[in-house]
Amino acid sequence: MSTGLTVGVEEEYLLVDRSTGENVPRAGEVYTGLPAELRSHNRAEFRPCMVEMVTSPAVELAAVRAEVATLRTATATAAAAAGARAVAVGATPVGEADRTPTEDSRYRGIVQHYGPIARDPAVCGCHVHVGVPSRGAAVDVCRRVRPWLPVIQALAANSPLHSGVDTGYASWRGVQLDRWPGVGPTPHVVSEKEYDEAVASLVESGVMLDPGLVLWHARPSERYPTVEIRIADVCATVGDAVLVAGLVRALVATALSTVHDTDDPVADHVLEAAHWNAARVGLAGTLLDPRSGRARPAWELVEELWERVTPALLRSGDLDEVGSELSRVRREGNGADRQRAILSRTGSIAAVLSSAELGRAQGTR
Repeated sequence: MSTGLTVGVEEEYLLVDRSTGENVPRAGEVYTGLPAELRSHNRAEFRPCMVEMVTSPAVELAAVRAEVATLRTATATAAAAAGARAVAVGATPVGEADRTPTEDSRYRGIVQHYGPIARDPAVCGCHVHVGVPSRGAAVDVCRRVRPWLPVIQALAANSPLHSGVDTGYASWRGVQLDRWPGVGPTPHVVSEKEYDEAVASLVESGVMLDPGLVLWHARPSERYPTVEIRIADVCATVGDAVLVAGLVRALVATALSTVHDTDDPVADHVLEAAHWNAARVGLAGTLLDPRSGRARPAWELVEELWERVTPALLRSGDLDEVGSELSRVRREGNGADRQRAILSRTGSIAAVLSSAELGRAQGTR
């Protein structure tokens, strides 16, 4: 059984030195070390200390699970052969000596345009693509999912460490990305024309270098017939990635099925506050409900999200699988909670990075 909506996942992994934990620029070596049949799943990333792997579009969530596991294992093996460790953490945990971007004219242009911001330490995300009938439908979906994306962000938060310490944030990646122009909630626009006009104005201002630098939390993909949701940190485990992919697809399916319902616009400043709140506390406190403007226990909002997408999960046959992963996160915490538990128990960031290494038991379940 299926909704008919395809789903695909882009994951960015960090390459770190096995001894020091600092980022190392070995992406080229990792690429050549991948099995030939998997190299087409690799995408060049902004920093040579990052590896991006992309799953094929799939209708069955089980296929996403299997392919994420395969790509993680292959990346771990290639990284080890290159003398590095590939880890699933959302922000640079220790340090990055060389912040030179990957040799690419596009990336060089970004550095020249944005200056020091483009030399911030590397961050790694999980982007979910969901197939939609048209670009117009994609614009509509981007508007309708806006109030729920802070909840997805809180569930996926996996970057509490930076510069060798706990930042106090569940997602330091989220805070760091806020320095970039063009990152933030998708504007409340009601048509392709309004969307294109908004992008054109921002390109004209220089906030965006070009339409490819639309970095909103939800956007119509420039390359694929999909909606791309870009709010999640790279997930700590395969199970976490399946949870995020399943919830996002169900949220998109729900938005498509309620296209004729009235959607009350939420002010951008309220959404920005909700996202900051999600990055700050993750699931360990209260989140701002953008619809009411009030702080509520994080798990209350998770439960409301669950109720909202349950019909879509039933239609796709994903209810039990996604529900099982969500129950696990409720027991164990999100990635940030688990990193902190290891740090508290061991006092060692090296132990955190060891547990986050792709291909370990924690990273493949």
